[in-house]
Parts: sequence; structure tokens; C-alpha cells
Amino acid sequence: MKPLPQISEAEYEVMKIVWNYAPINTNEITEKLVRTTKWSPKTIQTLIKRLTAKGALTYEKQGRIFVYTPLVAKDDYIGQESRSFLKRFYNGDLTAMVCAYLDQDRLTEEEIAGLRAILSQAGQSQKGADSHD
Repeated sequence: MKPLPQISEAEYEVMKIVWNYAPINTNEITEKLVRTTKWSPKTIQTLIKRLTAKGALTYEKQGRIFVYTPLVAKDDYIGQESRSFLKRFYNGDLTAMVCAYLDQDRLTEEEIAGLRAILSQAGQSQKGADSHD
């Protein structure tokens, strides 16, 4: 798989809109972001152009309107960023990250219970996969 483009925090806000509403035109993107940011329409158009140049978005011209769709899948991008975060801050060690959150009381009882359920389910799936080898 080829590496995904680097997307800034601001560009990520644009991508979230496109991922949720694609196909979506420039005016619709601008309308949604003006409500949630302090950005001018010109700033938003610049971010859209950057994302297109980076290969994160593509567009189709419909008359005088540009309609955008993502070229980068949301799950792929989030997965890449998650791995990058883990590698950068915890040397790729997921256990170290979870321990850091536990040591600093950053996880609620509900979150801990949710993690237990996820790990239990993953363990069951792994056992099932191992028995078919």
C-alpha cells in the first residue's frame, strides 16, 4: 500500500466533512466549516486545493460547481495516524500507552470495562483462528 499524504490539523477538519458527506461541493464544505471554525471561505478553499494537490481529494466539475470525493479512506488514514502516534510517543508499544493512561487515572471504569471486553473478544477470535491452522 502506498503511503498516505500528510494532512495538517486544519486539512483534517476538511477531510472529516468530505468523509461524512461525499460527494459534496465547495459551497457545502464551506457552509459546514464556517459554522464550526473561524475560517474565512477563502481559507477553506485554500485547504480544499491543498488536499486535492496532495491526492487526498478528487473532484468532478458539474457546470460551475466542483464536487469533491475522498481518495483517502478514513479508516486507512486514522490507522496510519494511530500507528504514527504510538510509534512517536510510545516507541510502538501499545501496552506502554495503556499503562501511561492507567497510571495517570485517565481511563474511566467504563473505558476499562470496554477495553476488557474488546481484549476478551480479540482473545476468543484468536483462539478460533489458531484452531483452524
